[in-house]
Amino acid sequence: MNFNFRNFFPFLAWFKLITKDTIKADLIAGLTGAVIVLPQGVAFATIAGLPPEYGLYTAMVTPIIAALFGSSLHLVSGPTTAISIVVFSAISHHAEPGTTEFVSLTLTLTFLAGVYQLAFGLARLGAMVNFVSHTVVIGFTAGAAILIASSQLKHITGIFIPKGESFFHTLIDLYQGVGNTNFYLVTIGLATLITTILIKKFLPKLPNLLIGMIVGSVLALYFKEFTSEIKLVGEIPAHLPPLSMPSFSLETIKMLAPEAFAVALLGLIEAVSISRAVATKSNQRINSNQEFIGQGMSNIFGSFMSSYAGSGSFTRSGLNYASGAKTPLSAIFAAIILMAIVLLIAPLMAYLPIAAMAGVILVVAYNLIDFHHIRETLSFSMEESAVLITTFLATLFLELEFAIYLGVLLSLVLFLSKTSTPSIPTLSLDNVETSGKRKLINIEEKPLKQCPQLKIIRIDMSVYFGSVSHIQKRIATIVENERINHILIVASGINFIDLAGTEALISENNSLVKNGGGLYFVGLKAPVYEFSAKSHFIERIGRANFFDSKSQAIASIYKRLEREICATCPAQIFHECHSQ
Repeated sequence: MNFNFRNFFPFLAWFKLITKDTIKADLIAGLTGAVIVLPQGVAFATIAGLPPEYGLYTAMVTPIIAALFGSSLHLVSGPTTAISIVVFSAISHHAEPGTTEFVSLTLTLTFLAGVYQLAFGLARLGAMVNFVSHTVVIGFTAGAAILIASSQLKHITGIFIPKGESFFHTLIDLYQGVGNTNFYLVTIGLATLITTILIKKFLPKLPNLLIGMIVGSVLALYFKEFTSEIKLVGEIPAHLPPLSMPSFSLETIKMLAPEAFAVALLGLIEAVSISRAVATKSNQRINSNQEFIGQGMSNIFGSFMSSYAGSGSFTRSGLNYASGAKTPLSAIFAAIILMAIVLLIAPLMAYLPIAAMAGVILVVAYNLIDFHHIRETLSFSMEESAVLITTFLATLFLELEFAIYLGVLLSLVLFLSKTSTPSIPTLSLDNVETSGKRKLINIEEKPLKQCPQLKIIRIDMSVYFGSVSHIQKRIATIVENERINHILIVASGINFIDLAGTEALISENNSLVKNGGGLYFVGLKAPVYEFSAKSHFIERIGRANFFDSKSQAIASIYKRLEREICATCPAQIFHECHSQ
């Protein structure tokens, strides 16, 4: 095996793209990203139940490592909404949010999630994300958005809600406590929210979240003379991410391993989905395995630098591309600029009211809901709609980790249900051939005569353990209903055959041979033919039953048909019929 430095240091591949022009473009994009992530980092840490500075630490460390070891030119990693709420859900069962123990367990969770992700990447399991339906991600994200919004209403209304309440009980508490609403807090929250939305709509180039927070802070300063219930975020330490140490006790690892797996899985789905979405615009090819490694490395390294679990951010990645970023250096610049900003203005966060932060989080939560795809899914697909609604409801009313597993399981079930019933159209010839070319057409597209002794079908998907039952039923229907025992399978659509598939086809062939017929194959792809030979499938069926061309197949099979039936056949679709 040849040693390739790029396999271990993928940043060497994009270093050669760096020029003066790209550095300038990346610096501008990085500055924009730093301004955007400042309020987001504080908001996401709040959602995760962590002190606000941990969101900023994550936005400083995670993007650098993920940029160096990932494959996307534009993906920006860091704290995200969905990951934050899963972290809160996982750790709040074991420790009080905001405490030293909560932070310690979160760092351990982050480390374990990173180990899972790195292991998946090294094991080349990047393709597994392909089996998770995008509908699952939409349903989970929409559910998470509503959970996030409901968790912030207590900060905007001033209604007391015990920590750790479920979504259903939170709604009950809000309803019962509506008489205790603090309208000063409501005004601060709504003013922040409305300002954020208006700036986004009319002045999209300005940092709307940051401006919204400033407006909320000014209102809080004015209202503090009228109410004593305005709580502030508190001063954020003006220093770079300090060193930290996850807990490596066996008991803690056992306790957090299941939750860490859910965090790892969600993080990978987010990162790869977002990087692919951006790559479609930038015409870049994404290496899923390398993205797994990049996310794993960033979380492992981050757990030792006071960072909690991060992933790819759709908002910041999309903005990064739209701002003209050329290389992952833009994400690194954003992290470095954020460090400088925090050192300068961190003390000002002490004046930020929690109600204003809640207003910003409501905007973030609303933007998570993909209304366009939800409408499309509910309008056009019953199966996808069922997956969407199930994942959404599971996210609201069940444990978030279970909702993630359920969504992935539903994706696999949906995939298997589709691949287990491959399309098997019947084919026939358009007319009597004179040129020797055999053009087979699906009889559903055009009604054509068929040979009463030879059935020609095409299998449009792989033959594996999940689809063999459907294929066997199709063959049995042909034999029982049409009394045809010679079946030619056009195999150009078969990408692979597994051992269960070969055994099933051999069994069907044996039954047909007993009735004087057989199974025949034409157009097997080279890899499928190679496997068929190695597994003795070709030998057990008979080499004489495999053909390279349709003309060769029909000419050979025609010799095995009963001449008495051919003599009175009204179809006469093969030129061999006329020659006879």
